[in-house]
Amino acid sequence: MTSITPEQLRAELHGAADTVAGIAAKLTEQDIKAPSELPGWSRGHVLAHICGIANAMARQLEYAARGQSIELYDGGYEGRNRAIEMAAGHGLDEHRADLAAALDRALRGFDSLDAAGWHESISYRGGVVFDGGLALWRELVIHATDLGTGRGPETWSRTFCEHLFDFLAARVPEGQRFVLQPLGLPAAAIGSGGKSTVISGMVTDIAAWLAGRTPTLGSLRATAAADGVDLPELLPWPAGVPANK
Repeated sequence: MTSITPEQLRAELHGAADTVAGIAAKLTEQDIKAPSELPGWSRGHVLAHICGIANAMARQLEYAARGQSIELYDGGYEGRNRAIEMAAGHGLDEHRADLAAALDRALRGFDSLDAAGWHESISYRGGVVFDGGLALWRELVIHATDLGTGRGPETWSRTFCEHLFDFLAARVPEGQRFVLQPLGLPAAAIGSGGKSTVISGMVTDIAAWLAGRTPTLGSLRATAAADGVDLPELLPWPAGVPANK
């Protein structure tokens, strides 16, 4: 699978942010109240979440630059959810202003990094700043699709899809191994169990399925011992924020 460098990631973040901002610029007041592709969430909820994660990652970088650590969201997972619910009902102008400010804050943080800065520790998943950049990239690209304005997973790049193959290997159930066979591209195996299932199709369809989104090209097929089978069940998305007990 292809890997990505910090400089490439910085460019991907700018591109993904431009995509989200471009979508928001075309929405109307009625659009933001309409359902998104995420069950129970309006487009306003998705925009509020994008603002929240952009500000949260920016804060991770700001604290890391001072040699300090802070939780991703104030109040953990419950705090994240409260903030989304509070902001979801904002009007269009407020959503756009909040989004512009949050994206600018995050991008300025990543743009200011030197080579060493990408390796500073952050609290998100016990990782480093580079991991935070990958997380924000995932959030921007996937939630641009979740806004439900016609930019589906078929628009995701090969580099992004292959990154999802790696990150979402954590969704493979214990005892199983998935051989991902994107059409025309090298196969990739995730999971280390003894029960193998081959998942074949367009690279974007495989990535969408792993990410819990609807594949849009109708190409997915699962086989085991050369026989067609149902697509396997997946474990939950790897959590970046523990739920408070």
